Amino acid sequence: MVDKFYTVVIINDFAYINGGAAAVAIQSARALAERGHQIIFFAAVGQIASELRHQNITIHCLEQFEILKDPNRLRAVMQGIWNFKAEREIKKILLKLNPCTTIVHLHGWTKALSSSVIQAVVKNKFHLVCTIHDYFLACPNGGFFNYQKNCICHLKPLSMKCIFTNCDSRNYLQKLWRVKRQFVQKIFGGAPNKIKNYITISNLSEEIIKPYLPKGAQIFRIDNPISIEKSLPVQVEKNQAFVYIGRLAKEKGVLFLVKIAAKLKIKIIFVGDGELKQQIQSIYPDAIITGWVTTAEISQHLNSARAIILPSLWYETQGLVVTEAAAKGVPAIVSDQCAATEFVDNGITGFWFESGDADDLAAKISLFQNDETVKKLGFEAYSRYWQYPKSVAEHVSLLENCYNNILSNN
Repeated sequence: MVDKFYTVVIINDFAYINGGAAAVAIQSARALAERGHQIIFFAAVGQIASELRHQNITIHCLEQFEILKDPNRLRAVMQGIWNFKAEREIKKILLKLNPCTTIVHLHGWTKALSSSVIQAVVKNKFHLVCTIHDYFLACPNGGFFNYQKNCICHLKPLSMKCIFTNCDSRNYLQKLWRVKRQFVQKIFGGAPNKIKNYITISNLSEEIIKPYLPKGAQIFRIDNPISIEKSLPVQVEKNQAFVYIGRLAKEKGVLFLVKIAAKLKIKIIFVGDGELKQQIQSIYPDAIITGWVTTAEISQHLNSARAIILPSLWYETQGLVVTEAAAKGVPAIVSDQCAATEFVDNGITGFWFESGDADDLAAKISLFQNDETVKKLGFEAYSRYWQYPKSVAEHVSLLENCYNNILSNN
């Protein structure tokens, strides 16, 4: 443990858990606070997660809308490009802090806060580190993914070919808005060129984003934490449900998954929410969709899982749920084009399937009909995870070392 105490300003669009990035931001805020650091959690969108209720955590929530859910669409268009209120409020906070003992940790900014917060931090000469949960630092839609063709995009971001390609999940007008936002982020927001410190969470995501980071950028590799206490492994062979956990978004492969689930008539539970909720329900009325739930409820769904499925069509940066499931002895089926393959031993703790191949995914699901196979996979997932657990305590120790390095050498 680093024997210094810092003020850590954690910036994230949401003050509640609605996916991996928010979960990491909130869990690390709590754990850092418990270590004695003073935490300022800065967000645009509430509700406030219970984990943030701590004497060493000060919460600044702007009580704004997520861009996609703002009923005032003109306001959403403007706020998404440059959130002036967020810029003003983060400046007020920074003016009261000492740059020599303060680290600003950026997690998510594209759903509500905008790059205005980055510009404010850089302009006020505070040390900034950014965890790369997606690819919005380079790609206008954040995923190197063509939503119209349902495939990974290999075009150079903001090139002419990129600008004139309709890759957006909605329409070309939305793509042009994203391009404009990206130019504003790059020229005025200072991202990525003004950010000198980064945290990557998988080999794949680092390999993809590294060419777009500024020359001389300092990169720290810190895996996402798993907040699960060790207990007896789940008896997966007695369970029937296949579980998906995450946003209900196109690039996540949920429509691809639900069609296969409907065809095979398996019990499928979608733990999460998103714009595709109604579509999923219409394709397979028997599918269960829980919406966003608490950490305890996620744990309960994992306890009832036969396996989890991560069907991502994009370069998923990690897939936090895979290691959470392994900690409970639940095996996984994952797409071979996402970083979750780094955490699943193919054929030993779960299976990889060829991304976008419905027959291959169906074949892998069919292998889980055998109770002995499921039991063996689950046991191996559990045993291998607990040999090298990715605990919150370890994560926070690595964060402290990262912060100390940045503040000492800059």
